[in-house]
Amino acid sequence: MLYELFTLHQTHPFFNVFRYITFRAIYATITALLLFFLLGPILIRWLKRIQIGQEVRDDGPKSHLSKKGTPTMGGVLILLGIFIPTILWADLSNRYVWMLLASLGANGAIGFLDDYLKVVRKKSKGLLAWQKFLLQVVSGTLLVLWYLSVTGEDTRLVVPFLKSFNPALGLFFLPFAVGVLSGTANAVNLTDGLDGLAIGPVTVVALSFMGITYVTGHHVYAKYLEIIHVPGAGELAIVCGAMVGSSLGFLWFNSYPASIFMGDVGSLALGGGIGMMAIITRQELLLLILGGIFVAEALSVIAQVLSFKIRKKRVLRMAPLHHHYELGGVEEPKVIVRFWIVSIILALISLSTFKLR
Repeated sequence: MLYELFTLHQTHPFFNVFRYITFRAIYATITALLLFFLLGPILIRWLKRIQIGQEVRDDGPKSHLSKKGTPTMGGVLILLGIFIPTILWADLSNRYVWMLLASLGANGAIGFLDDYLKVVRKKSKGLLAWQKFLLQVVSGTLLVLWYLSVTGEDTRLVVPFLKSFNPALGLFFLPFAVGVLSGTANAVNLTDGLDGLAIGPVTVVALSFMGITYVTGHHVYAKYLEIIHVPGAGELAIVCGAMVGSSLGFLWFNSYPASIFMGDVGSLALGGGIGMMAIITRQELLLLILGGIFVAEALSVIAQVLSFKIRKKRVLRMAPLHHHYELGGVEEPKVIVRFWIVSIILALISLSTFKLR
């Protein structure tokens, strides 16, 4: 919407600033942050009044029992904090923008249904695992087919550290990309177990993708860095900015001790959005490094389950990984901040691969 103001630059040169992606990305970030500061306290009071509170596992760290009843489903406001600034600041004729919003919305809807069943309808398991997976596969397939229709079925990947090796997956791209979407969504969901633990790395990854989407969509920078140029991908920096602002706003209330949790509606949506960013920019393999915290959390659960089924022994005190450290005596705030530090280090390594090629 505000992007259209740049058409007034011929008579009012000031409005030319609305043409620049960097300017709009910055103010999308600020808009999202202000929205959260304005609406966050209202949402928390409303959720408390209608008793939408978090359930807590009784087999986990005992310190978590005090979190029972903390308002949840704050992910609804995270999504509003992304959608509203994007609609205000982005070029809405860009199909990649709508593609990313669709991924956020679809995964958010799955998470909302799961939260609703658990918190409102008091069904402890929410959606069954196969139901959630089926919904993710269906929505992911539709999103990837849409993506392929826009790109002309270009299935090349950027391989970190390698300049000229861009393998095309062909028919294998569809299941691969669907796996990226569902895998990232579930990995972020598994990471969301401590106050501020998931939203910190999400902020770091979204901030990194602000730069990645910008250079990917800029033909000069893409040529200089020898990465695949994706015309129009630069506009996604506005969505990334909105995600950074919304995540920081949520962290204001979610930091230890949390006043609100994001719920599955937030974690699945953010993971689905990150996965779609990676697909559009052809950085699916880089996401393994950039989102290394999420990968480690997911692998810890897989290793724990397989070990117990095969060996009847656990490899960790408790999965996901953050609970292993808690039960080992590391205080919750230390686990959280150390995971943030690792996430920042992984982001720096990931960005360095654009020159170490």
